[in-house]
Amino acid sequence: MRIDRYVIRQIMAAMIIVVVSLTCVIWLSQSLRFIDMIVNRGLPLATFIYFTVLLMPTWLSLVLPIACFAATMFVYSRMASDRELVVLTASGIGPLGIARPAIIVSVIVTLLGYLLSLYLVPVSYRGFKELQFQIRHNYTNVLLREGVFNSISNDVTVFVRARQPDGELAGIIVQDDRDDSESVTLLAERGALILDGDDPKVLMVNGNRQARDNATGRINILYFDRYTVDLGGLGEAGQRTGRDQNELFIEELLNPTEQITQPRNFLKYKAEGHSRLITPLLGLALPLIGLVVILKGEFSRRGQTRRLIVAILLVGLVQAAVLGSKYAAAKELGLLPLMYGTAVVPILICLIVLTRQKLRRPKAAESSAEGSHA
Repeated sequence: MRIDRYVIRQIMAAMIIVVVSLTCVIWLSQSLRFIDMIVNRGLPLATFIYFTVLLMPTWLSLVLPIACFAATMFVYSRMASDRELVVLTASGIGPLGIARPAIIVSVIVTLLGYLLSLYLVPVSYRGFKELQFQIRHNYTNVLLREGVFNSISNDVTVFVRARQPDGELAGIIVQDDRDDSESVTLLAERGALILDGDDPKVLMVNGNRQARDNATGRINILYFDRYTVDLGGLGEAGQRTGRDQNELFIEELLNPTEQITQPRNFLKYKAEGHSRLITPLLGLALPLIGLVVILKGEFSRRGQTRRLIVAILLVGLVQAAVLGSKYAAAKELGLLPLMYGTAVVPILICLIVLTRQKLRRPKAAESSAEGSHA
């Protein structure tokens, strides 16, 4: 119907604005957590943007249900204030027919939520964690940065004054405190980063080695033409040993093994897996709650403030119930039906109410219509 297309366009336009606004707010707030990667690790801006964009599916999975609810409330409240709902009711369209455009959009949001929850979130979050690990532990990116004192580990710091296009390093300083008995400082005019198997080494040319005995304070100086600093052990962090819950697919969460996590975390992972199946349903439940509140009773031009407050409180209650049931099921798996009930029951109740509910025009309008007839 033309009316359905009109309302759907209005809801989609409002929802896009809400999604973009909320996503930008979340992006700005969360990006501050990683700003040190630019300041302290010299991360290029393009890599930083890609790094944070990998979290976008995770943010969207949280934002979309709220945005759909907000857009539905905005559009239908405006239609009530502009008497458009009164006209639709007078033309014989029932509550379920009026709510049909919002339900169509909500179903689309729910399907998109499942796409995000079951596939895009684990794929993108896994890429995010892998990139984060490489940035924090990839010694080649850190060692080759110019003009910065790079903390390779808690006990090793490297400074490189300049790097040539052919990979040669100029002005190298290495502070090595891995030996508790002495503190070693090495300086060299030039050198290069080399790999011996999995272990990185710094080849230094024309420099000196200053070793300070931590017990006596005595300093021994050794001048060399060529010297190799072994950074063995730093390369062992080349692979991650564990994965976060958000990186796992639904089948891995519902059937955890000891290769994924410890047995004491099995209930927690299963609860997270079922949460992946339940959370997208909020994309349908929240807008339906708003529709029931907006379409309940008489339409009035005096504003919808009270109904908006009631709808927001009900939505907050449902979201709190979904979140609380998840934590409860993580401790007692028998409470899983409660998790599904917190999302499914509101949907069923709202659909029943919309099916049986009868809309009424304002009494003032009815009285005016009767007076005109007389």
